[in-house]
Amino acid sequence: MVWSEQEAAWADGIAVAKEYAAAHGQFLPPTTATWEGHPIGVWAKNARAAARRARENEELRAAGLPVPSAAGAMTQARQDELDAIDPGWCPAWDTGWQRCYRLVQNHVQAGGTLPEAAGDVVVQGEDLGRWVNAQRYGWEQLLPVQQWILENTLTITPAEEDERPVKQTQDAKWAVNLAAARRFHAREGHLRVPRKHVEELDAEAVPTVRQDAADGPVVVKLGTWLDNVRKRAAKLPEQRRADLDELGMRW
Repeated sequence: MVWSEQEAAWADGIAVAKEYAAAHGQFLPPTTATWEGHPIGVWAKNARAAARRARENEELRAAGLPVPSAAGAMTQARQDELDAIDPGWCPAWDTGWQRCYRLVQNHVQAGGTLPEAAGDVVVQGEDLGRWVNAQRYGWEQLLPVQQWILENTLTITPAEEDERPVKQTQDAKWAVNLAAARRFHAREGHLRVPRKHVEELDAEAVPTVRQDAADGPVVVKLGTWLDNVRKRAAKLPEQRRADLDELGMRW
């Protein structure tokens, strides 16, 4: 006998959540995830929303403010059930960040080394090396608690100044785009570039770009760049306009 459809649906969700966490080492499924035919990603998203609503209500009560409505807020008992599956299932920050963090943590705890480069370790579709580098280079954008977690559990530290990629100047960016335009013109004999066209350049042929050979060619969205150049044609320096005129630029 099913006395409450809502309770039955919750029990089904919890059962699937346990199976998912056991298989993946965490309960942070993306919204599109399914497990045994169950849309566990959507279920988890709704559960996080309910838990956050409960958290907001508690903050209002603690501040002595009225709570508009308790509808949709998760009970403490249900939060405890999910906490028992994965204490980090409902982070204060982006779930994708937390998922990658847990995957790196699981990898290291299983005896692996901390991924240092893109493509080193890919787990459950996540490039862990790329994620680690993104944290190091984007350290200032992280919350203090995220920084503490990375330093104290994974020994990840912010990138030193000499490790950070050199930012391109406007002149350098122009040179790369112009090189792509010249390559297209040399091959096609014109500069009528489709809006979505992408031109690839060998890194060695573009000295203004600091790029490892392993990273592959330099990708230039040539069609988009030319459209943007046309929009600001009146503000272009004379030499830059002349460079494109030589290629038959249609203004």
